[in-house]
Amino acid sequence: MSQREGSLGKGLKGQIPGHRREQGSEGPGARVRVSATPGSGMGAAWARELTLVSEDPKADSSISLLPHLEAKIRQTHSLAHLLTKYAEQLFQEYVQHQGDPFGLPGFSPPRLPVAGLSAPAPSHAGLPAPEQLRLDAAALDALPPLLDIVRRRQAELNPRAPRLLRRLEDAGRQARALGAAVEAVLAALGVPARGPPPEPPPAAAAAAAAASASSTGVFPAKVLGFRVCGLYREWVSRTEGDLSQLVPGGSA
Repeated sequence: MSQREGSLGKGLKGQIPGHRREQGSEGPGARVRVSATPGSGMGAAWARELTLVSEDPKADSSISLLPHLEAKIRQTHSLAHLLTKYAEQLFQEYVQHQGDPFGLPGFSPPRLPVAGLSAPAPSHAGLPAPEQLRLDAAALDALPPLLDIVRRRQAELNPRAPRLLRRLEDAGRQARALGAAVEAVLAALGVPARGPPPEPPPAAAAAAAAASASSTGVFPAKVLGFRVCGLYREWVSRTEGDLSQLVPGGSA
């Protein structure tokens, strides 16, 4: 096993309890699979385990997937880190264009529910890494249509704020890109990216949010945008934190 392959194994092993290496499975055709097993210091939660599994010997064994996986995780984490900054900029730009009381110190609008999306649960941090990433991917999948609703409403309320409208449009594309990258990491780890379908589905939830935004007054529409931009910031930041656990040398 090369030094680069070893860095991934060591880095991930240091972050995930219950790691073990199957005998006889190291080799250039090895791949990494994440599976959930009970125990391993997680109390009632699932532990996280990495296992090296041999590929089909008929496959091209000259190429190891471990460096590819390490690169994919690092690239996705770097993307999430960059988008965390953009999400904060979008949130601040949004608040700036809503006028009082949104920009007043200490202002906290009512946390109205957003159809099809909620903030990360307090229990999120205690979940196994694959489950965290599945929830991240699902939230990122739900965000683009919601951000588009906010963009269209802001085009009516703030037509002279082209930078805000552009950032809202960019945020939808960025959420799709990060969600696709997280799903690619899950696929490389051998974990299904999709859990049970959300209720309601993202398209139906977005349609409900759009109907609500168009039928409400100006202030509720601004609050909806405030919530959606805030959720975008929260989920991108959460995704960055979840991926950092899988980066060799990253945080636990």
